[in-house]
Amino acid sequence: MHIRPLARTARRAALAGAAAVTATLALSVPASAHAEVEADTPQALATDVTLTFVSEAESASGGFTKVRVVLPEGIAPGDVTLDGAPEGWKLTAAGDGYTLGGPALKPGVDAEHRIKVKQLPNAKELVFKTVETYSDGEVSRWIETPTGGKEPEQPAPVLKLKAAAPGATPLSPEAGATAPAGSAPDAPSATAASSAPVADTAGAEQDHGPSTGLVVGAAVLALVVLGGGGWVLARRRSSPSPQD
Repeated sequence: MHIRPLARTARRAALAGAAAVTATLALSVPASAHAEVEADTPQALATDVTLTFVSEAESASGGFTKVRVVLPEGIAPGDVTLDGAPEGWKLTAAGDGYTLGGPALKPGVDAEHRIKVKQLPNAKELVFKTVETYSDGEVSRWIETPTGGKEPEQPAPVLKLKAAAPGATPLSPEAGATAPAGSAPDAPSATAASSAPVADTAGAEQDHGPSTGLVVGAAVLALVVLGGGGWVLARRRSSPSPQD
């Protein structure tokens, strides 16, 4: 008589346990989503490298509409071209990277795109901070880097690179190089640049008229001439004429 109630209780317990496991797995799915990057040639100073980015969907109510990628140091936005993206998506260059977006994808569909890079920098790893936007307004920021040996909750995509091939050199050594402050002696300072027109104007004014020394000299000469002429005239008047 007591067998059936015990069996019913065991069955309920089993169903409850299964439901709990299912709920736990369901809750863990969004946390497992990541933004990742891979390269066909993951090597420092490699040229014409194709990078593939995958943004894993984690929203049940919205699809991807935009992906923003910050390029690491050594890769300029002008050195990047789009090689593949969801239909209708376009790439727009930004000051520190690019934005790729277009019609919203279906919920649960990953956003994958490819870019071709002119040359990878000479580094051991490259970090591509990524921000994803969904049609329902949700925003995922995969921008954190490991600190203190701890794995971040929202890790940025990281590409590990092998050492550069023997003899490999940068295509543009000067690209991105900036001279430190004060290291360009040929460049005029702001003070010198602002004072130059004043000096030029002063010189131009001096050229347009006689100098003070010349004016004074001319006046003295005139006085001497006038004085000498007066002395001659006075002597002539005081001298007796031959008739006297």
